[in-house]
Amino acid sequence: MFETVALIAKMRSPEIAAALEELAACLIEAGCRVLVEEGTAGCLAAGTATAAGFARIGEEADLALIVGGDGTLLSAARRLADFEVPLVGVNQGRLGFLTDIARTSMRSSLAELLAGRYARERRCLLEAEVLRAGERVFATVALNDVVVNKGELGRMIEFEVLIDGEPIYNQRSDGLIVATPTGSTAYALSASGPILHPAVAGIVLVPLCPHALSNRPIVVGDGSRIEIRLIPPHDARVHCDGQVRFDARAGDCVRVERSARSVTLLHPPGYSYFAMLREKLRWSEAPRDHGTD
Repeated sequence: MFETVALIAKMRSPEIAAALEELAACLIEAGCRVLVEEGTAGCLAAGTATAAGFARIGEEADLALIVGGDGTLLSAARRLADFEVPLVGVNQGRLGFLTDIARTSMRSSLAELLAGRYARERRCLLEAEVLRAGERVFATVALNDVVVNKGELGRMIEFEVLIDGEPIYNQRSDGLIVATPTGSTAYALSASGPILHPAVAGIVLVPLCPHALSNRPIVVGDGSRIEIRLIPPHDARVHCDGQVRFDARAGDCVRVERSARSVTLLHPPGYSYFAMLREKLRWSEAPRDHGTD
């Protein structure tokens, strides 16, 4: 079913190199052609796999295995957004909300995938652009979130938020997070935003340290167009997935809306979003008894 499989990683440790070697060997044994992202190709033995850039991976791969943490998968998702390549994450990072295959079960999970036993899930992307005097000066996509914040300034910024052209509020704060359901368990969660199930057709707006306590997180429909207009003299910084950055100027408009593109994630048999939350957020742990002194 998957004739050509790509391996993508951010090389940081011998453990990741060892995982790539093991995956490549399993794929070759299964009769798959193996591509490896050119930035990490040097860790595999010569002749094991073909080095390829993201454009070639997008055009030729039937599946991409991402080895690392969620940040590695986020980066790969943006780079492959123009292609219909399903992604599978092997967790070598910390929490791993997106990279849900454990290193210890990597072989068995890969065998299940190659046998066609998996759950397919679509995750939406956000389109973000910055308009300056009506002209686009920056554009990208994000799987988790688009964050407009004060950057290195030691003070709050002020901006106006509009949804579908309607003014919603002016806000003085450290910034605003605009997150997908996927990103609702990332930065937005640490800022007291709600968790959105991936099936929810919504976009969450979470203020960062607002001056007015009445500025609360809000969920809007995923067909909404969100505009954040920077009120002079306040400059700001735009972050996409915490990896792509753009310095916006006073008067700029940051426009965010759902992208027509999406990302496909493949999960191993038995995957449950709620089970993942119970594990990662430790919801199932019993309260600790500290006793009495």
